Formats: sequence, structure tokens, C-alpha cells
Amino acid sequence: MAHLLTPRQAEELHRALIAYLSANNLTATATALRQELNLGEDVFDAATAKKYEGLLERKWTSVVRLQKKIMDLEARNTTLQSELDNATPTSRQNKDPVNWLPKSPARHTLQSHRKPVTCVAFHPVFSSLASGSDDQTIKIWDWELGELERTIKGHTKAVLDVDYGGPKGNTLLASCSSDLTIKLWDPSDDYKNIRTLPGHDHSVSAVRFIPSGVGESAGNLLVSASRDKTLRIWDVSTGFCVKTLRGHAEWVRDVCPSIDGRFVLSTSDDYTSRLWDITVANPEPKATFIGHEHVVLCCAIAPAAAYPHLAAMAGVKKPPATSTVEFMATGSRDKTIRLWDARGTCIKVLVGHDNWVRGVVFHPGGKYLLSVADDYTLRCWDLAQEGRCVKTVSDAHSHFVQCIRWAPSVVKDPAANGADGGGDANGTLKPSAPPEAQIRCVIATGSVDLNVRIFAN
Repeated sequence: MAHLLTPRQAEELHRALIAYLSANNLTATATALRQELNLGEDVFDAATAKKYEGLLERKWTSVVRLQKKIMDLEARNTTLQSELDNATPTSRQNKDPVNWLPKSPARHTLQSHRKPVTCVAFHPVFSSLASGSDDQTIKIWDWELGELERTIKGHTKAVLDVDYGGPKGNTLLASCSSDLTIKLWDPSDDYKNIRTLPGHDHSVSAVRFIPSGVGESAGNLLVSASRDKTLRIWDVSTGFCVKTLRGHAEWVRDVCPSIDGRFVLSTSDDYTSRLWDITVANPEPKATFIGHEHVVLCCAIAPAAAYPHLAAMAGVKKPPATSTVEFMATGSRDKTIRLWDARGTCIKVLVGHDNWVRGVVFHPGGKYLLSVADDYTLRCWDLAQEGRCVKTVSDAHSHFVQCIRWAPSVVKDPAANGADGGGDANGTLKPSAPPEAQIRCVIATGSVDLNVRIFAN
């Protein structure tokens, strides 16, 4: 048999073995080994043996430690190789916003909330970010600097959602709460509470400004979802509820308006999602999405940039970009994300999260869908690869991740400043936006770990 050890290494091992056997009172075995190796007391006395005591144990434990380290490094190497395989040459340099994906560590971790963070929202123009929490407060941060600007108090129970939007040139912040109310705040007047909208009979779980309204109500409409099983549409200039949408059998959890303001998508504890045409006098569901096996917690409407990938997945020809509600995504407590077409057909089930899916958002470039969940992760799904999970930020937070928002795209046209762009949950381009609208590679997440995190290029 070929010798793996040099004579010197073999001698060291023999001596370490004798020292180990002697130290553990296995004297007969140690003596037998001495005789076999011709290591008498004159060559290997007690003093020399003392030097070798513990050597075998130290070598053994260091080997186990190194094996574990090698396995960890191999796992990291596999993850990095996978990311590299799925990257384009430009995205490898992080120069292409269409292919940009968030990575760890976060640029900023914003700490000030005293209870779990439930929601986040970006100002459409400035570098302001609002976050709401179970601690009943809303906090306004400068996400570029990572600094707290102010704390807004007014709600008497947990703040469940926040959103920026409103009339052109007059951006407002809306918030909703378990205290049954929706409140409107004016960022241009030190976030003064300018209106409170009562009307829901139970917790108000989601609120969104409806973008690009038509006629006199342009930018003035707001939609809310509630545990009272209804959705309500409000005129923010008067504070009146103008429509009530009834159809869900249980708590309505989330709502997402289309970029043209004609449709809203809602999700519910009744395991369904519904698409409503809100331009009619008495809106009824245009489509009902059935398939999830548990409460549906979140939803997002796909931007036109995602149509080529989703149409290929669905096996249909690409719909026109002028159609605003061709595809959508929903996330559920059944741990899955489902992709749907506008007729209510499920075109793909994305499996990967190990716990409740809390938030979904389409990449404004159209190629990816991002999701967060109670498994502490942020996952990126490649729609060009049949919805394969191509990236997992496994340490996005140290507890359940409850919300995710993408910063709205920057529109270079000065006339668009202060527009209603914040009303889009996904940061997708508005119909009026010029093609050169720039994607902002900025994402915010909020968690039960009390932190808000900013992932940015």
C-alpha cells in the first residue's frame, strides 16, 4: 500500500497515538505500540510524551472545523455561481437598472419603531420614505441619508398601511389603521393631518391612491380595503366615500390599482383575489382568481414591460402595452405566489418560500418579480426563465418580513413633479411618463424585527 505520510509525519502520528493512549490509561495498548515501533523509553521518554499530549485531539477537532468551513464556502460558491450564471454582462457591473436586483447587506437599516413595521411607501419625487407600525406611529425617513426626519402621531391603534399620491403638484400621504380610520397628511405643511375618513366598520388593512383619474377627480381618488369585507373608494378633496365594493366573503387584506386608475385588484381571507372595474356606477368583480389554499395576503399588477415574459409563460401572444391589467401576482399564507391572466387563469405557481408570503412587487424593468415572506427572506423570480427563483436574500431581516415597496421611477419632465406616481404600489411607469423615465434601483422592506431596510444600487 502506498504511504500517504512522509516518514517524519508518520513518526509524529505514532508518538501522538502513544501519548493519547497513555493519557487515557490505555497503557497495555500504548506499550504494545511502543514495542511494534521500537520506541523505547530511551527514545520516547515521559517528558517527550508530555509534549504530544492533546495533539491528536487538537488535530482531530481542527479537521472537523475545517470540513464545516469548506462545506459553508462551497455552498456560498454555488449561490454566487448561480447568480453569475443568471446575470447579464451589464448587470454584473450593476449598471443596467433593468437587471438590477437587491443584494445583502442593505444600504441602510432604519431603526426607531418600537413595535413591528407593517408598511412602507416612497414619496414620488423626494427622497422621503414613510413607514407605519404596530406602535401606532408613522415615521418619515430620508432613505438616501438613512436618517429619521419626523414621527407622526394621530392613529390610536396599529398603522396597517401608508401610501403617497394625490392631486398633481400636491402630493399627500394617506395612512390607515386598526382604529377604523384613514388619515390624510400634508407633507408640504409639516405633515399636518388635513382630513380623517371614517366609514369602515372594522380595521382598514390597505390604502392606495388611484393614479391618473379622469375629469374633475383627477388624482383625487383613494381606495381602501378593510376587515369589514368591503373596499371603499374615496374622494380625498371632499372626504366622501363615493363607492363601496362588496363581493369578498371575508377580510379584504390588500388592494392594488391599475396605472390608468380604471381597475383595482384585491385579496382576501376568503382565499380569492378579485379584479374590479371601478369606472362603472356599481362595480362588480370583472374576474375572480381562485386557487390559493389559504388567506391571500398581497397582490401586484404587472407592468407592461413584463408582458413579453408573462405572455410566453401563458403561451399566448404579447398583449398591447395599452392594456393595463393583463397579468397579476398574488401571495398567500399557503407559502406560494401565483401568476394570473386577466381572465382568472393561473399561469404559474411559484414555490420556494417556507412561510407566509407577505409582499410581492414587479421589477419595473419587467423581467423579475420580488417577494418577501415570514421565512425572513427576499426572493427574486426570473419571469424570463419560467418564474425560476434566481436570487434569495436570506438575511433580509432577522424576523418576519411584512412589506416591500419599489421606489417610483424618476420622470425627467419637470411637469410630472409631485404627480400621483406614488399611487402605484409597484413603482411602474405611468401612461403619461416619457419612455426615458429612469428606473430607481431602490427597495424598502419592513419587518417584525422593528427595522426598515433600504436596498439600493
